[in-house]
Amino acid sequence: MYSYLGPAGTFTEAALKQVPEAVGQPWRPVNNVGEALDDVVAGRSVAAMIAIENSVEGGVSVAQDALANIPGLRIVGEYLVPVNFVLVARPGTTLADVRVVNAHPVAYGQTHLWLDKHLPTHGHIPATSNVAAAADLLSSDLADAAVAPPGITDHHDLVVLAEGIGDNPNAVTRFVLVSRIAPLPAPTGSDKTSIIAELPDDTAGRLLEMLEQFATRGVNMSLLESRPIGDALGRYRFVIDLDGHILDERVADALLGLKRFSPNVIFLGSYPRADKLAITVIPRYDNDAFVDARDWLRGLIDGSE
Repeated sequence: MYSYLGPAGTFTEAALKQVPEAVGQPWRPVNNVGEALDDVVAGRSVAAMIAIENSVEGGVSVAQDALANIPGLRIVGEYLVPVNFVLVARPGTTLADVRVVNAHPVAYGQTHLWLDKHLPTHGHIPATSNVAAAADLLSSDLADAAVAPPGITDHHDLVVLAEGIGDNPNAVTRFVLVSRIAPLPAPTGSDKTSIIAELPDDTAGRLLEMLEQFATRGVNMSLLESRPIGDALGRYRFVIDLDGHILDERVADALLGLKRFSPNVIFLGSYPRADKLAITVIPRYDNDAFVDARDWLRGLIDGSE
């Protein structure tokens, strides 16, 4: 079984449809990220699909915090879904009738410019998911319209008041498939490694010291976001995505350096990139360079150099 943020028709379901192993298997729609990951921890599901980052809104904080606090999980894959929205309402409603809009907070953040322009006095009611925003129109009259994914009318008796209401036509949401700890997939040459790390203290320059672990080894970061640890004001952990696989020499060496520096490093996984882009590094940071350096040092120690 695979868990995903439901009900049917969500962008999360669209991401899960990209997983070959999930085809033909039962899928369980859940109400939130915590429930999806609890299914994995409890063994009810093989894996859970969750949104982790959006090109407009940035990181999905609830997912990042859950991965930081729930042990025994691994990211085993990532998937990209283009994001756009429609405004839907009950049959007979016109755009002029809309006073209150139901929308998931992330969807609302990606459509608020359109809504402010066309419905300048509208109110907003948060929904638990993009599909739930639309479905709630049929069970409640608190909202007059909803922001929903295209194709929502295939699942619910609603009419489309406006299409393409997303503020950014290039918006993309990145999803990750999360499973229990399992053997690592082999490097593909187009990989990503996700970790979470904390600074040892708030001394000036500590963040720079952490970043130098990657810079001095030629490891590029594709994501760096801070999240509060929660134990004291001003204490933060960092969610980091690295270009490369933990079995790449430069990435492994950077993680060893990070472990010596940070009081808490959480390895979330190494997995193939969704965009399939090959990771390139200059020669002094490739695997051979690290192996040659170790051989040189070993030669100095045993006297062969």
